[in-house]
Amino acid sequence: MNKEAIINKFTSLTLEYGPKIIVAIFIWIIGSWLVKQLTKGFVKVMETRDTDDSLKPFLRSLVSILLKVLLVLSILGTVEIEITSFIAILGAAGLAIGMALSGTLQNFAGGVIILLFKPFKVGDFIDAKGHTGTVKEIQIFNTILKTPENITVIIPNGELSNASLKNFSLETQRRVDWKFGVGYGDNADHAEMVIKQLCDADDRILTEPEPFIALSELGDNSINFVVRAWVEADDYWPVFFDMNKKIYEAFNKEGLNIPFPQMDVHLFQNASKN
Repeated sequence: MNKEAIINKFTSLTLEYGPKIIVAIFIWIIGSWLVKQLTKGFVKVMETRDTDDSLKPFLRSLVSILLKVLLVLSILGTVEIEITSFIAILGAAGLAIGMALSGTLQNFAGGVIILLFKPFKVGDFIDAKGHTGTVKEIQIFNTILKTPENITVIIPNGELSNASLKNFSLETQRRVDWKFGVGYGDNADHAEMVIKQLCDADDRILTEPEPFIALSELGDNSINFVVRAWVEADDYWPVFFDMNKKIYEAFNKEGLNIPFPQMDVHLFQNASKN
């Protein structure tokens, strides 16, 4: 190929691809600016939603990478580079990786959902997947609980985000329920009065809503009262245990019998016939 042919070829390529390259450069400059602005806007949205600090850098990087990939694909399409095969290969590889890591990806997605929507937070006392404890750490793939027995429980986030759970720390107040029984023959009004006096004397029991006391059932061995009182969430267990002790002492002092299961056995002896 002579010099003139080379010049003609170069000129032809320049005229054909030069404008496209210039447009691609222009798209890259404008697109990069847009990516930065969109990423900043996404960060502001996370801040207004009080997104967990451990999740912010990851989500910011993820959004930035996805936007840049879209920008590169747009530029490749502008310069008319065939990207169909590239997208097909990338999709097949993504499918294979997704199937191989399906459990891990599920846990990752669950961690993102938990950190974004905050059904619970570190320090909350929850009951989930058959385990009850305080949330010590929320990781991307797992949530770590500490049970009252000081046992560490690790629950995958995928299961946790798709299952029902109880969050005992979400509300500031909780209702304490008891059932107390007295023996048949005891004065029911007297027993109710004793229970009410004990509730009124405990400053931790809220007056609004007022404690509810009622004779709920006539059991096999006792007449049973149901008692429902509202307390601050932190006072739940102290009030629950203290009231059990106070009821026992008060019933004994007031002559009210606390029944226990019993059974009457009657023996019959048939007279032998001669």
